[in-house]
Amino acid sequence: MKKKLIVGLLLVAAIVAAVLWMRRNGSEPEKKAPQETVVSVSRGDIRQVVETTGRVESNLDVEIKCKASGEVTALPYDISDSVQKGGLLVELDPVDEKRSVKQAEVQLSASKARLDQAGQNLRIAEEQLKTEKKRVEATLKAAKARDGDTKAKSERLKTLLSKKLTSQENYDSAMAAAIQSEADLEKARISLEELAIEEMALELKRRDVDLASSQVQLNEISLEQAQQRLDDTKVVSPIDGVVVQRAVQIGQIISSGISNVGGGTTVMTLSDLSRLYVVAFVDESDIGRIKTGQKALITVDAFPDKRFRGEIVRVAMKGVTVSNVVTFEVKIEVQGKNKSLLKPEMTANCEIVIAEEIDTLVIPAEAVNRRRKERFVTIQKSDGTKEERSVTAGSSDGVNTQIIEGLQEGEQIILRKGEEESRWRQGGRGRGMRNMFVRRSGR
Repeated sequence: MKKKLIVGLLLVAAIVAAVLWMRRNGSEPEKKAPQETVVSVSRGDIRQVVETTGRVESNLDVEIKCKASGEVTALPYDISDSVQKGGLLVELDPVDEKRSVKQAEVQLSASKARLDQAGQNLRIAEEQLKTEKKRVEATLKAAKARDGDTKAKSERLKTLLSKKLTSQENYDSAMAAAIQSEADLEKARISLEELAIEEMALELKRRDVDLASSQVQLNEISLEQAQQRLDDTKVVSPIDGVVVQRAVQIGQIISSGISNVGGGTTVMTLSDLSRLYVVAFVDESDIGRIKTGQKALITVDAFPDKRFRGEIVRVAMKGVTVSNVVTFEVKIEVQGKNKSLLKPEMTANCEIVIAEEIDTLVIPAEAVNRRRKERFVTIQKSDGTKEERSVTAGSSDGVNTQIIEGLQEGEQIILRKGEEESRWRQGGRGRGMRNMFVRRSGR
């Protein structure tokens, strides 16, 4: 073992000594000179895309719950069935609610009868008060007349008695009649005052009518509530959609979604598939290139040979941090007739097109050289000579560059392999960014 260790150390020392000797004597291997390659200016498509993944989502998901509680007696739809708006989704046993409606109807009928009775009592009391008032007024009027007549007669008899023209008996009778008429007048006045008490009693009867009317209104509300609870035993679809989940079975007891603290039992879930979206998450290094209205190509594992078209409809303003990686939610609407093949929760691979040039002049990006602000390429002429020519460059995907001015299709340019890569490549593209180039020929 020691021998092997000693041999290894001697070998390492020999290699180090050889390297130092080569450097000292200038025999360090020289770097290879760049190799020149001649390429032709051609036409093609340049496309920059950001690749990401996401999941398919429906336009709208609705959880169906019942306002009422009870036993499920009907479930017309199963998973994957299409449902029209207003279609019956679930029905509960309505026996208890029908009984409540009947009870509320009876109570309402009784309160209406009491209201009618109170109204009749009020009308009778009002008529009686009118009659009594007329009688008392007539009695008072008669009492006043008798009182005046008897008093006048007693005064005349008093004068005649002083002249010995009438008897003491006649005078005494006249005085007694005067006293009686005065008493009758006082009774008539008291009867008139008693009418005020009867008017107060009449006001109480009016209050009884108001109370009976209020009770009728309360019983009407109770009947409406009971009828609503009966109607709530049937749940209809609020949208046109598809049943994507059904959590209950016929015969199961479910709880109300309103009165239950836990939120009630979810009967089923409906999805509106009239519009489909892919919710994807884009890395923060690429989100600056993502805008609404950009096109996207979508693929799913279920249909590897199909490509679905999409368009970005929303870019989140706030990112999400997971494991120190910041991503932004991007919502892509799926377009095209074949979008019905997609199903919610499918995993989708997305290529977001951030730049695209169709059928344009292109050359390898490494062929474009820079001198300050000027860009130029080296031309290989037909006689074998070389020429530097200034060009106007357009879009670049890091591999190929668009040439707007300065070159023509078919011209030969020199590409030096091994030179430093372009700034685009050195700058580092985003994690999800990929470049695509399609060369076009035969023109």
